[in-house]
Amino acid sequence: LLFLISCRKSKGKPNGKKPAPEEKKLYLEPEYTKSRITDFEFKELVMLPREIDLNEWLASNTTTFFHHINLQYSTISEFCTGESCQTMAVCNTQYYWYDERGKKIKCTAPQYVDFVMSSVQKLVTDEDVFPTKYGKEFPNSFESLVKKICKYLFHVLAHIYSSHFKETLALELHGHLNTLYTHFILFIREFNLVDPKETTIMDDLTEVLCSSSGSSSNGSGNGSSNSAGAQNHVKER
Repeated sequence: LLFLISCRKSKGKPNGKKPAPEEKKLYLEPEYTKSRITDFEFKELVMLPREIDLNEWLASNTTTFFHHINLQYSTISEFCTGESCQTMAVCNTQYYWYDERGKKIKCTAPQYVDFVMSSVQKLVTDEDVFPTKYGKEFPNSFESLVKKICKYLFHVLAHIYSSHFKETLALELHGHLNTLYTHFILFIREFNLVDPKETTIMDDLTEVLCSSSGSSSNGSGNGSSNSAGAQNHVKER
């Protein structure tokens, strides 16, 4: 019993210090989460139409999300610098880029986003990966590539919210960001494109934005406990 008590104390007060209070998340304020550019039912919009091939649908939507998220990031890119964002961080999680050889690279947020956008641009314009000509088939690895793209695009969206929401508000583009995020999350959930553990870090926002869009809160049940456990240290991915 004494051992358990000591363990609990050590978790609550590492090194005898009180845990740092979690920073208030401005993007969760009701006055901002209500902002949208449309009230369309995105749950219906992301569903695969009967006449459309699944890969065609994934390709079309993934390419569109890439362009929109790239555009959204460009609006705050001047504020996302090597000095202001020395790591690619989202709340208490720090992301690393892995090159083609699998080598782990620590980089600033703008460098990470540049890696993401450059690699995705290369893929979506490759006829062997995202074919546009009639009769040309998608590669066997297509779905896994789409999943990889969506994971990285989620990181960019999450970084905008966690580090640049004030600038987004100042530009009055939070309605666009909320709409884009809602559409994107419902799409990746519809086709299981991103592991729920990967998106848990933004479950609080997802629950607020997507609950009114006919979305089930997959993974949100574990979100609060995971967030609480991450308050005292930085996770790496």
